[in-house]
Amino acid sequence: MDKNTIWGLILIFLVIIGFSYLNRPSKEQVEARQRYLDSMMIVERQAAQKLQTVEDTPNVDNLSDSVADNRFMALYGTFSATAQGEETFIILENKYLILKLSSKGGRVYSVQLKNYTNYEDKPLILFDNNESSFSATLITTNNRIISTSDLYFETVNESPLAATLRLKAGDDAYLDFVYSLHSDDYMVDFNIVPHNLHNYVSSQTGALDLMWTQKIRQQEKGRKFEERYAQLFYKYLSDEVETLKETKDDSKSISNKLKWIGYKDQYFSSALIAKESFGASQLDSKYFKNGEYLKDYSASTSVDFDARSNNPIQLNFYFGPNDYNLLKNYDKTKFEGQDLQLEKLVNLGWNLFRTINKWIIIPVFDWLIRHIANVGIAILLLTLIVKTCLFPLVYKSLISSAKMRVMKPQIEAITAKHPGQENAMKRQQQTMELYRQVGINPMSGCIPMLIQMPILLALFSFFPSAIELRHQSFLWAKDLATYDAIIQWDAYIPFISDTFGNHLSLFCLLMSLVNIIYTKYNMDQTSTGQEQMPGMKTMMYIMPIFMMFFLNSYSSGLNYYYFISTLITVLQTVAFRYFLNEKALLEKLEANKKNPPKKKSGFMARLEEAQRKQEALLREQQRKKR
Repeated sequence: MDKNTIWGLILIFLVIIGFSYLNRPSKEQVEARQRYLDSMMIVERQAAQKLQTVEDTPNVDNLSDSVADNRFMALYGTFSATAQGEETFIILENKYLILKLSSKGGRVYSVQLKNYTNYEDKPLILFDNNESSFSATLITTNNRIISTSDLYFETVNESPLAATLRLKAGDDAYLDFVYSLHSDDYMVDFNIVPHNLHNYVSSQTGALDLMWTQKIRQQEKGRKFEERYAQLFYKYLSDEVETLKETKDDSKSISNKLKWIGYKDQYFSSALIAKESFGASQLDSKYFKNGEYLKDYSASTSVDFDARSNNPIQLNFYFGPNDYNLLKNYDKTKFEGQDLQLEKLVNLGWNLFRTINKWIIIPVFDWLIRHIANVGIAILLLTLIVKTCLFPLVYKSLISSAKMRVMKPQIEAITAKHPGQENAMKRQQQTMELYRQVGINPMSGCIPMLIQMPILLALFSFFPSAIELRHQSFLWAKDLATYDAIIQWDAYIPFISDTFGNHLSLFCLLMSLVNIIYTKYNMDQTSTGQEQMPGMKTMMYIMPIFMMFFLNSYSSGLNYYYFISTLITVLQTVAFRYFLNEKALLEKLEANKKNPPKKKSGFMARLEEAQRKQEALLREQQRKKR
């Protein structure tokens, strides 16, 4: 081995050592990772313990009481007395919620939202019975892992708005689950309160592991549309809200602290919120293609726990609608200063679109529905307001199209003077020169339309998430939050059933027809005499048909908005043609030839430069062919 090779190996070794040193994890990262590994280890031990419990659980019917008690003591330690019992229920109720609590596991057994119904006009139940579970894991002093879901609590305090369920470990040692409702709120206070558990729980217990699951029921008529908006959300303690994928099974292991975990449907959510934070978490979302459930969510996480202290672990459950203003208000009231951001459960699109919805669309729409009882009329007025505000941009586009239209005879003359594909570049150059002389910028009609796009896309995100549309009827549409089918069928048709659905929505059909009519009218009126790309006309007609396939399963409120918006655009275009003096416009453009712009626009200069290069390339190719 020569000297250079030795030095090379030494340098490689030093680089590896240096890279490892610079990229070593911080103390906080090491601790977070350790918490995550500890949490996963407990989960695995809990699973093994459950299996062992199933195998070892005595058949008390065939054993004497003393033998059965000894077996339960071996399995559950000092909590063995709570391993047997009868499941009883407690009802808590306020203006908005009916909560049913179970003595087995001390969990929320079912939740009903009193002011809402599902698509079958039945009471809206978020979950019931085994559709949801919640448990805390304890490690006893004899190293047994027990889950509160297997044990029976007793009720020690009950009122219409609050209840305390107690899991006894000894004469003066217990774990309380305390649930409290407020008279007019969807938020539920949930405290886990230990009392003198230090002699019954392992001294090494520094965290309480929690397991929370829920199956998401189908609440709306359009299943495929609803499942697009059903997602598992979670918020980092000091960062943004993120989600798991909504169209397939997904899972994520998180070592950083979380503030809340949310199980979201299109219009309703269940959320578990920590006053402090959750530790390492494992989140899972299972996607169902059919059946009575859309998704199956589960979260395994932890909260700090000290058995020597009687301080409560303060949590909150949110069971309620995805109402933007309601969720946003929690940051100003109950959770002031905690930057909860629960309103992120409402899908308002990407950041730019969300900003437009947050500061413009939602305030205007809220004002309209406060003063107008009919939501359909409110959407009509919102459309008129949006179209009025955007009209200056539309007007610029119409003027640009009109300028190019009145120049059509001169463009046709250029085409006749230089016919054939070999003169295409020359025709294009002379056309651009003519536009420059009369002061026409071909891009001036496109830019205003592009400026409108963020608002149009913001509205596309707003309507499917607006719970105000839910179960609101207008004209033939019984529910503006889902499709307005005029024809339905049960037979499965390949491609059609998967993409279009087994129905035909009337508002979507009307919107598509108006789009086709507008496309034909606009193409006829904006023709400038220039040759178009092959298939361009066909493509322009295909787009409305494609939009019909795409939007057929979307909410009738969205299609109604698009229908009215397109209809207004047609009326604006027709009115503009009626009132425009094209002769005067042509005279004005001709007058510009006497004083043409001295300086070309940057766009025109770049376009002409590209044309020159392309023309030179064509000449070179023709020369080589000879």
